[in-house]
Order: sequence, then C-alpha cells, then structure tokens
Amino acid sequence: MSDVLFEKRPDGVGLITLNRPESLNAMGGDLIPLLSHYLEESEKDREVRCVVLTGNGRGFCAGGDVKGMEARNDRAVAADPSGAPRSFVPGFERMVKELRTSHRETVLRMHTMAKPTLALVNGVAVGAGLGLALSCDIRIVSDKARFGTAFKNVGLSGDFGSTYFLPRLVGMGRARELYLTAEIFDAERALELGIANRVVPHDQLLEEGLAFAAKLAAGPTASYGRMKDNLNFAETSTLQELLDREAINMRLSSFSTDSREAVRAFVEKREPNFIGE
Repeated sequence: MSDVLFEKRPDGVGLITLNRPESLNAMGGDLIPLLSHYLEESEKDREVRCVVLTGNGRGFCAGGDVKGMEARNDRAVAADPSGAPRSFVPGFERMVKELRTSHRETVLRMHTMAKPTLALVNGVAVGAGLGLALSCDIRIVSDKARFGTAFKNVGLSGDFGSTYFLPRLVGMGRARELYLTAEIFDAERALELGIANRVVPHDQLLEEGLAFAAKLAAGPTASYGRMKDNLNFAETSTLQELLDREAINMRLSSFSTDSREAVRAFVEKREPNFIGE
C-alpha cells in the first residue's frame, strides 16, 4: 500500500491522505516524496480547485520518523567519531539540502499555491506534522485531535515551518512557551489559540471537511489565489507595499472570467457559476 493516497474528486477537490497509520503517519518511507508529488500535481491541475490533506488512522502526522533519525545519527557518528561539530560531518550539506527541498515542496507549496488548502486533522499532529497542518489555509479538526511542537522531546530545534506559522497564529509569547515546554494540547485548546478554525465530532470530520472543501472548490479559484498572494505578501511587507500589491491583484481579478460572471449574476439576481478562471 502506498504511503500517500490521492483522490481527484468530481467536485474539484483533490484529497491527499497520509497513509502510514502504523506510525501515526510519521515522515518515513516514501511519504515526503509522494506528498511532494501529489501537491505538485494538484497545483498544476486546473480541475483541482481545492486541496485537502488528512491522515489515515489515529494520526494526522506524528512528525519525523524517530527510528529513522536514530539510524541517520548513527551513520553520522560512524562517519566522524571525533565529536567534531556536526557542520563538519561528511554529507552535512547534502542533508541540509534534502531538508530544504522537503520544506519547499511541501509546506511552502501548501502555503503559497494559488488555490485553497485545507487540513482535516484527524488525530495526532506534532512536530513536523504540526508544521504541515499550519501550512494549510484552514484547519478543521476532530475533537480527538492532539497537537504539540514535540521537538524538545527528541532534542531538536524545529522544522517544516512551525516556527514561522505558530507565532503568527498564537503570538510570539505563546509560541515560545509551546516550543520550550512541548505541551500537548487538545482540539478545544487549539481552537482557543487560533490554531484550529473549527472543531467537529471525530466521526463527522471527513464528511464535513469535504463538504466545506467542495464549497471552496466551487468558488472563484483565481480570486482565491490573489487573496492568498495578498495575505502572504502582507506577512513581510510594509502597508504601502501591500496597498500597491492589492491594487494590482484587484485590477487583475476584475478582468477575470469569474468576476464578470459574478457581476452578471448579481444583475440577473441569480447565483454565479464560477469556473475558476
């Protein structure tokens, strides 16, 4: 069975399911390469107008595969048993490059692709798995979901974007606390912190989440992309720079097929039929 499953649904939703349930969908095996592949394909496919990420079994994603980490660290020590700083370990730059590529092809793509991305958090989302969830535009979570940074517990500093996303959602003070304590918190606490957009009963997560995604997929996809561009640009820009960006995207949107359809529908007193262009 594949480590990642993909379903292209007739309503315009691309459903990506992490499928290593025996390890709570930890990032081992072919999970990251396959996730990268399906995200890239979904981004390119004009018929996919909303991307949904979830997990199979009790976990959304438990982060890195700790057993794999142990084997990798053992190889590094064997290659350089002197105790020298790890930046001098043979292959260090290659390992850094691999991680950068994983980040770029997963969390960066989820965050920046010009269509909505939705995490259906069905269970444990910790460490890098938390970063994956936070990279999505919206998070609908099961009432059985659990969250945490978890990096402290394995002596690591954090990756997959959680140090970028978490302070923007909960504030720097709370983000530092969550990182330094590795507190595990439940769905209601995630909702209170602003990490979850909504909490639903566990057995209704997929149904409600896919219905929500279908509504997004029926919307003006090109406009969604420009909204995301504005919001992402706002994270690092000045107000003046953002106003200029908004003006460009607003005018581009006004020329779109969906915008013209929306104006006609308003005049004709009917619901618009968006095609995503």
